[in-house]
Amino acid sequence: MVRMNTESTAYAADIEAIERVVATVEHSQQTKDPDEFLALFHPEAVWTTGGGKVLIGLDAIAEFTRKVLPADDWDGKVTYEVTHVFFMRPDVAAVKVRQLYRPPGEESEGAPLYVMTKQEDGRWLLTACQNTGVVAD
Repeated sequence: MVRMNTESTAYAADIEAIERVVATVEHSQQTKDPDEFLALFHPEAVWTTGGGKVLIGLDAIAEFTRKVLPADDWDGKVTYEVTHVFFMRPDVAAVKVRQLYRPPGEESEGAPLYVMTKQEDGRWLLTACQNTGVVAD
């Protein structure tokens, strides 16, 4: 169950739409499909990779993604789960995600934060995102 900052059911459709975006991120990573991944971004998005590289704008995000995602040598076993949604405004949400990479013989966890914006056509897009690895205590 997704936690959010309001008990109102007014956001139920938005939560479902946000979860679909995160599910598409997961699918694009599993299939190493840069086009599916890039279609989720606002044109002026900011993306900070797990390694700390800051990418500003869809062109920079696309250049990096097209180079890295298809060439990655991991087996595509990754899951993404929305764990918390904070609606800062009805059209802006901070979305906390639990990301698990499950390559053979090991597992690592990430804790991305996606700030998403709702467009005039009702679509939610990734707008300001930070990938963060979780370090074991």
